[in-house]
Amino acid sequence: MHVVIAGGHGKIALRLEQLLAERGDSVEGLVRSAGQLDDLARVGARGVVCDLETVSLEDLAGGLSGADAVVFAAGAGPGSGSVRKDTVDRGAAVLFADAAELAGVPRYLMISTMGIERAGADGIDPEFSDYLRAKGAAEADLRAREIGWTILRPGALMDEPGSGFVRLAVPSLPFAPVPRDDVALVLRELLDTPAAVGRTLELTAGAEPVAEAVRVALAVG
Repeated sequence: MHVVIAGGHGKIALRLEQLLAERGDSVEGLVRSAGQLDDLARVGARGVVCDLETVSLEDLAGGLSGADAVVFAAGAGPGSGSVRKDTVDRGAAVLFADAAELAGVPRYLMISTMGIERAGADGIDPEFSDYLRAKGAAEADLRAREIGWTILRPGALMDEPGSGFVRLAVPSLPFAPVPRDDVALVLRELLDTPAAVGRTLELTAGAEPVAEAVRVALAVG
């Protein structure tokens, strides 16, 4: 399988790249800076410098030609401001989907977030609300497309080692944390699972092995 990951230097992306490379997949990660390329090489991925806020649709689609799947793991990040929440978390996701469709890529996985419905709620930081709105808009755009999409909404992300045990279900799960290691494991499983197409799933730490959690969530949802 040839997989291209947007936001290829992100913490989840690096974990997923390593998992895919270790099993023999061809993996490319799109990064903003040449200084990030060595980190991708260390996990077995080929890094490609590509700024999703400035690249043209045609150039991006050319880079996705021949991919079996793409994963949108990019994000503006904390403290980036509301404008970049829109240009990256929404705009870049939409552009990446446009390019994937133009290139004929059959699968598109998006990393979103739990809690999108809380945007604008009392007590929510305004910038965080803008982030949730951007993610919600990106999800809505993706659901309207013909591409084989899957949306994964993890809970609060943690860097502690994963357990390989999760809770996965259609919305809405109670908000809870999940290690980034386990998010990457679930993404790998979803890439291998045709029944995940057209599904939105929420993910937290839990008690089911990843493969079983995916099987059950897709059977029940």
